[in-house]
Amino acid sequence: MPSLNFKHLRYFWAVGTHDTIARAAEVLHVTPQTISGQLRDLEEQVGAKLLRKKGRNLVLTDTGRVVFSYADEMFRLGNELEDVLEGRTPGVALTLNVGVAMVVPKLLAYRVLQPVLSMPEQVRLVCQEAPLPDLLAELSVHKLDLVLADCPLSPTLNIRAYNHLLGESGISFYAARRGAARYQRDFPASLHGAPMLMPTANSALRRLLEQWLERQDIKPVIVAEFEDRALMKAFGEGGAGIFTTPTTVEDDVVTKYGVRVIGRVDDVKERFYAISAERRIKHPAVATITEAARNELFTAD
Repeated sequence: MPSLNFKHLRYFWAVGTHDTIARAAEVLHVTPQTISGQLRDLEEQVGAKLLRKKGRNLVLTDTGRVVFSYADEMFRLGNELEDVLEGRTPGVALTLNVGVAMVVPKLLAYRVLQPVLSMPEQVRLVCQEAPLPDLLAELSVHKLDLVLADCPLSPTLNIRAYNHLLGESGISFYAARRGAARYQRDFPASLHGAPMLMPTANSALRRLLEQWLERQDIKPVIVAEFEDRALMKAFGEGGAGIFTTPTTVEDDVVTKYGVRVIGRVDDVKERFYAISAERRIKHPAVATITEAARNELFTAD
């Protein structure tokens, strides 16, 4: 195969970063037709399709993800070199791109990420929320620096990434203020036949709760299931049913939603992970997150 044309590669990198040829053309100050031609030339050199249409956007093929990961590292290093040569200190405007799995409680995600905002060096935090598989796909092509999840990356997935356990917490059960007293009495037996709000089946907590309820011979009435746990709390605040969160954010939940704790369970543990492309964490903001979570957030449970 002849040597890759770096101009073609930069145009491909721009399209992979911005998802459409039109947006990449705006950034590069060229016409969309120019980029389309360069992409065709690059695919001929590589001998495989690099992009495919998905709705109005373009997404990377398997080969495209491999090429993009190398191009991303090359051009990011090139940009850093330009900063050094122009006398600017790399990292002054440090960006941290974080994906938060929808099943992760939002209050806990905030507590995990909040230390970044207090770092001595300026950090621009960019957060996106989506189902975990979508976030892992973004991580695999280096569009994300970090993914927050309630379960580790499965070794069966063909993704080069690493799990970093942030900590674990028991769970607390909550109910709206009106009527909470009757569930506090004789907890956890009081959950039998009670209206319950549950995370969806793709949540690690759902499986743990079902196993615990079965061991206790308790059968609540599941009235609703949620992938977004902030929405689940809003329903709980309105009195639709009992819900759970990690005990480590119990005070935050009570303050924000005006609900009452009806009981706590220590033998059901929620674990939370930072998943990154780095085996040894080098990104300073990611290091701050993991250290604060392990030394402060999850020691207060």
